[in-house]
Amino acid sequence: MKQNKHHAHDGSPLMPVRFEFSHPTATSVCVAGTFNQWRPEAKALHPAGVGHWFKETSLAPGTYEYCLIVDGHWMPDPLAKDYVPNPYGGRNSILKVAGPNEAPSTV
Repeated sequence: MKQNKHHAHDGSPLMPVRFEFSHPTATSVCVAGTFNQWRPEAKALHPAGVGHWFKETSLAPGTYEYCLIVDGHWMPDPLAKDYVPNPYGGRNSILKVAGPNEAPSTV
C-alpha cells in the first residue's frame, strides 16, 4: 500500500476517494457536500469517455453527506450505499471515509 503523505488541518491523514458517475447524455458533473461547503464548482468531475465521469480527491477520515450535480440538477449518487433525507425533500448520499488502519473507502 502506498503511504499517503497528505494531512488535514487537524493532522489526520487524508485518504484517497474516487467519485464515479455514468450517464449517456451528461455534459457536466460536479460533487458538492459537507467536505467542500456544498460548493459544486469546487469539485468538478472529469470526463472519461462517452458518458463516464470521475473525480479523485483526498478527504480526512469521517462521514460526509454529498450530492452529485448533473447538468445543474442536484441528485443523490446512485452508487452510494447509504442516504439521509435532506431539508429540500430529496436525499443526500453518505460517504464514509475509513482511516489508514481501516478498509479502503468506496463511494
